[in-house]
Amino acid sequence: MSLLTNVMDHSLDDGYAEAAARKKASGASRMPKTLRAKLGLSGGLVLAALVVTLGAAQARVAAPVVAKERQELIDRIDKETASADKLEGTVDTLRDDVSSRQRAALKTSGGSGQADLVSMLSGATAVHGPGVRLVVDDAKEASSGGGDDPRETADFSDTGRVRDRDMQRVVNGLWAAGAEAVSINGQRLTALSAIRAAGDAILVDNKPLVPPYTVLAVGDGQRLSTRFQNGADGLYLHALEENYDIRATIAVESDLRLPAAPSVIVRTAQPRTEKGTS
Repeated sequence: MSLLTNVMDHSLDDGYAEAAARKKASGASRMPKTLRAKLGLSGGLVLAALVVTLGAAQARVAAPVVAKERQELIDRIDKETASADKLEGTVDTLRDDVSSRQRAALKTSGGSGQADLVSMLSGATAVHGPGVRLVVDDAKEASSGGGDDPRETADFSDTGRVRDRDMQRVVNGLWAAGAEAVSINGQRLTALSAIRAAGDAILVDNKPLVPPYTVLAVGDGQRLSTRFQNGADGLYLHALEENYDIRATIAVESDLRLPAAPSVIVRTAQPRTEKGTS
C-alpha cells in the first residue's frame, strides 16, 4: 500500500517538476528587463510593421500597371492570332486556285482520259472506289517519349505511341500492296507528301494529325488487305500490336471517298517531250 500511496502523493516525477521550473525561469529571463532592451524590441517591431506596410502599399500601386500590361499582351495575342487566321484563309484560297488551274492544264494537255488518269494518280482530284480502312491508334497506357528516339536503337517504340516512322511504313506497305490512292485523317497523299514528326505529333505535309490515324486506301479491297497484312510492313504493324499494345484494325470497304490534295506544285521536274525520228 505504501507504493500506491507514494504514487498518489507524488503524481509528477521530481525530475519533470525541476525541468518545468527551469523552463519557466528561462522563459521569464528571456524577456528584456532594461529600458534600453525594451526600446530596442519596440523599435524592431515598428520597423518590421513599417516594411510590411510599405510592401503592401507598393503592391497595391503596382497592381493596376501589371493588370494593364497583362491585358495589352492578351490583346496583342488576339490580334496576331486573327491576322494569322486571315493569312491562312488567303493561303487556302490561293491553293484552291492553283489546284483548279492545274486540273484545267491537265485536261488541255492531252486526251481527257489521260488527263483524268494523271490527275487521279497525282492526287489533284478527288477519287472514290473500293479499298481498305486501316485505323492505327496509340496504346491505352501510352506514355510520352523521352529525349532519345527509341528508333535509334530499335525498330519499335517503347512508349506505346504511334510514331511518324510507323505511319511511313504503313503507307509504304499499302502502296506496295497495290493501293492507287491513300489518305490519312482526310489528308490526301501524293508523290510530294512527307510524313514527319514534331515532338510526339505526326505531321503530314506540315499539318499535325491527332490519333487515331485513319488510313484510307483505294484498290482491290480484299487483295489489298491480304497483301498488306502478309507483307513486311503489315507484320511490322502486327509486332507493334503484340509487343507495345498499339491498336490497329483493318477492314475491307466497298466504297471509299478520298479528297483531292490541297495543292500539287512541281518546281523542278519538267515534262519530257518525245522527239520524232527522221
